[in-house]
Amino acid sequence: MQEIDRSTIDSGRRHALRAGVGLGLFGILATLGLLPKSAWAGVDRKVFEAKSLNEAFKAMGGLAPADSNLINLDVPETAENGAMVPVIVECKFPRTEQIAILVDKNPTALVENWTIAEGTEGYISTRIKMAQTSTVIALVKADGKFYKAVKEVKVTAGGC
Repeated sequence: MQEIDRSTIDSGRRHALRAGVGLGLFGILATLGLLPKSAWAGVDRKVFEAKSLNEAFKAMGGLAPADSNLINLDVPETAENGAMVPVIVECKFPRTEQIAILVDKNPTALVENWTIAEGTEGYISTRIKMAQTSTVIALVKADGKFYKAVKEVKVTAGGC
């Protein structure tokens, strides 16, 4: 029988507690409006409040993203539970700066947004909520330009 190393367990527990406390503090400061603007990763709050794709695109700089085959958007054709729709976005651009996921018919169009650090692979794997059958858009900023990949997802039970 293998002996358990208690120091490894205790160390992991300490890291988990530290991360939980840090996230809790971040949440409290965000709720109270005490975070500096830099903590929001340079994203205009209007983007998250946009009700349509056009409003979201305008809030992100009035862009007209081009379709690209360098973006792989992996979503199911049919999602039985709109509360947990798996999404994978993989970009083949050499310098991916930002990845955003938008859903056309959600109460707010922008679902998630990430700033990608220089030298980091353009890959995101997540789960999103969808209110109803809709278009999912992976919006990618690379070398200062915006590109997109689009897929339709049929939702049998809404999650928003």
